[in-house]
Amino acid sequence: MKILFLGSDNGPQREIVLFLDKQGYEVCIQECKLDTLAITQKKYYFLISFGYRHIINKDILKYFDGRAINFHISYLPWNRGADPNLWSILENTPKGVTIHQIDEGLDTGNIFCQKEVMFNKNDTLESSYNKLNAEIVELFKVNWTNIRLKKLIAKKQAGKGSYHKSADKKDHMHLLKRGWKTKIHELIGKAENV
Repeated sequence: MKILFLGSDNGPQREIVLFLDKQGYEVCIQECKLDTLAITQKKYYFLISFGYRHIINKDILKYFDGRAINFHISYLPWNRGADPNLWSILENTPKGVTIHQIDEGLDTGNIFCQKEVMFNKNDTLESSYNKLNAEIVELFKVNWTNIRLKKLIAKKQAGKGSYHKSADKKDHMHLLKRGWKTKIHELIGKAENV
């Protein structure tokens, strides 16, 4: 089976690619914007997006017909869009990871699986981000076969949740006194006070 993997080829993304490769899947990694014709000609069966920075157009989604998933390091519907880890801390919303179907919205697709993740008082933005990435890799490994075989039924997202654009964080950067090494306990709920 040919899988189109959208994202970088390092860190947790690399771990996913190696996992699929060891299982005998043919994986093509792509970071740049997709060309619909090239995708359909290569006859990919499944699409996995993890940290991909481009919107996937509706023709490509139609081609994959429900066989396109995204990894998002938030507990959807909370913190759709950019910087989900940061916003889960600033707004003190549920923290976790989600694997969901890709639809035409931004992180709005039906959820296959998700897991809440707890942080400790010594976690920083960086260490919590790394924890979330490790958790989503494990969540995928445990659930991949059932997702692929359509034994895991995706469920609609419940509730309004939240959404943030990348530009939204600029008014809060002053709170990151030590950049990504800032302890998360110093930031919890701070978005309301800006």
